[in-house]
Amino acid sequence: MGVVTVIAKRLDAIVGPGVMLLYPLYASIRAIETPSMVDDQQWLTYWIIYSLITLFELSCWKILAWLPFWPYMKLLFCMWLVLPIFNGAAYIYEKYIRKYIRLGGFGSSISTYTEDQRKILQMISSDARKYVAEYIDKHGWTAFERIIKVAEKEAKKP
Repeated sequence: MGVVTVIAKRLDAIVGPGVMLLYPLYASIRAIETPSMVDDQQWLTYWIIYSLITLFELSCWKILAWLPFWPYMKLLFCMWLVLPIFNGAAYIYEKYIRKYIRLGGFGSSISTYTEDQRKILQMISSDARKYVAEYIDKHGWTAFERIIKVAEKEAKKP
C-alpha cells in the first residue's frame, strides 16, 4: 500500500515530464520534418502556452505552493493541450490567438488552407499528411476533394 500511495501522491512528477516535455519535444521534431503547417501550429502554440504557464509558476510560486492540486491541474491542462485526441493547443490558437494575428495583418501568410481544409488535414496521420500536402500542392485542392468523394463512395459499397 505504501508504494501505491507514494505513486498516487507524486503522479504529476512521474507522468508530468513525459506528457509536458518528452512527447511535445518528439512531436515538435516530427512537425518540423513535415511540409504541412497544421502540425506546426499545434506545437508552436503548445510551447508558447507552456512557456506562459512556466512564467506564471515562477512568478506566483508562493501562492501556488498553498494550492495542493495545482500540479495536477497543470498536468491535466497540459494533457489537454498535448494529446492528439484533444489538440487543445490548436484549439486555443484557432479560437483565441488567430483572430488577433489577423487584426495585425498577418492572416494571409499564416496558412494557404481554409479552416475546413485544415480540419481535414488534421485528421490525417502526420506521415500521410506529408504526401497529401505534396499532392495538393501539385494537383490542387479540388483533385484531393475528388479523391475523398471516391473513397467515400467505396466505403459505402457493401
